[in-house]
Amino acid sequence: MTTHTTQTSAPAAPPGRARPDFARSAPKAFRALVAFDAAAREGLDPALVELIQIRASHLNHCAYCLHMHTNDARKAGESEDRLHMVPVWREARHFFTGKEQAALALTEAVTLVADGGVPDAVHAQAAAHFDERELAQVLALICTINTWNRVALSTGKRAGTDDR
Repeated sequence: MTTHTTQTSAPAAPPGRARPDFARSAPKAFRALVAFDAAAREGLDPALVELIQIRASHLNHCAYCLHMHTNDARKAGESEDRLHMVPVWREARHFFTGKEQAALALTEAVTLVADGGVPDAVHAQAAAHFDERELAQVLALICTINTWNRVALSTGKRAGTDDR
């Protein structure tokens, strides 16, 4: 039996003090993160990029990023079936290529790194599907989406309010 946890909304900021707008309040850090994100994506399949971002956002309970990246994936032609299967990809492997499965497993290990590191078997599986440069790009992408998730959650971003 699977149990579902609900995430409570972040506590309200003290009266008269709203949560910061990260892009406006820390523009140099924001631009650096945007540049890191763009560099991480370079040379990766856009569909794979979205799958990685969706899985990390699931794990981090980031509704804002999940909404954004599932919409981006749909616009890029991703099927509803595959989008619905991302959280349960291990039970629905036939929806994903071996390369995608390796990326999803690595995404989970890196996102949940405090739970046991990145197991050698997970790394070996990823290394079997990606050359050294691609593997480094995937790792960078996983790091960027985890950072974006934390920024969105910490600043109280609400799903459906992406203005890109």
